[in-house]
Amino acid sequence: MDIITLAKTKMGAATEHLKNELKSVRTGRANPAMLDHVMVEIYGSPMRIKDIASVTAPEPRLLLITPFDSKNASTIGKAIEKANLNVSPIVDGNVVRIKISPMDESGRKNMIKQCYKLTEDAKIVIRNVRRDCNEAARKQKSDGTLAEDAMKKMEKSIQELTDKSCKELDDLCAKKEKEIATI
Repeated sequence: MDIITLAKTKMGAATEHLKNELKSVRTGRANPAMLDHVMVEIYGSPMRIKDIASVTAPEPRLLLITPFDSKNASTIGKAIEKANLNVSPIVDGNVVRIKISPMDESGRKNMIKQCYKLTEDAKIVIRNVRRDCNEAARKQKSDGTLAEDAMKKMEKSIQELTDKSCKELDDLCAKKEKEIATI
């Protein structure tokens, strides 16, 4: 695999990771993805909620969790409480309901800060990929397998990839910030 392809792959992976992380950031609306990281101890092993129940948002401020095995409803409720999502699940027979309260201004600001932090972490990963790829190109030049002008061209391509990826991350963050700010 050549250096440019490696850079594209790793930068793309960082972007996908940010997309998945931003799904779990709370907005003012009910979103089943906010439970993606919650693990439930079922049958002696930890499992994700979406593997043991269906999670739906029948209303903008309500999540409904219907376990595939109705005996697991209370266990799911306890796991959600333990996950510190600032929501209180209500076990109602065979289902778990989560009412999403509207966020106040400080809550929105905290979620936006969290988005910025996740975005900055992803940018750090992309910059590290850029550094590693540039070092690999310089090493190939010093080994004599790459010409000076080819190395400069490769560094320029890597920088363009970095700029493009960082802009994509900023766009994702801005979109999520708009979602959070919408009341």
